[in-house]
Amino acid sequence: MKESNDKTEFVEQLKKRIFDWVVRVTDFCESLPMTATTRNVNFQLTKSSTSTGANHRAASRARSKKEFFAKISIAVEEADESLYWLELLKAKDYNMDIEELDALIKEADEITRILATARYKAGKGLGE
Repeated sequence: MKESNDKTEFVEQLKKRIFDWVVRVTDFCESLPMTATTRNVNFQLTKSSTSTGANHRAASRARSKKEFFAKISIAVEEADESLYWLELLKAKDYNMDIEELDALIKEADEITRILATARYKAGKGLGE
């Protein structure tokens, strides 16, 4: 029973961690200077980061192992896409909070790795 409680607690902590990261990403997006490029990146980054959280949340409520695998796979893809957009912003070197951008990149990378590990473990149970 303890293992189940530990897993539930981990999932809840991760859910909160992702939610907090999404809030920070959206705040960061709102602080960007508006150019043709940043407008597009802002839209894409907002979509991918919020989708990461929504799909992780859906995975945590999955009705089957296959449904969990499908939702967690989407969350991995969206988290990795968010990382891409954040790295693009860093490469473009806009007038922005570089410390916050670096922290968001680090968190996106860690979230992607955690979700990818969950997907890998779930896939092993499905014969993937």
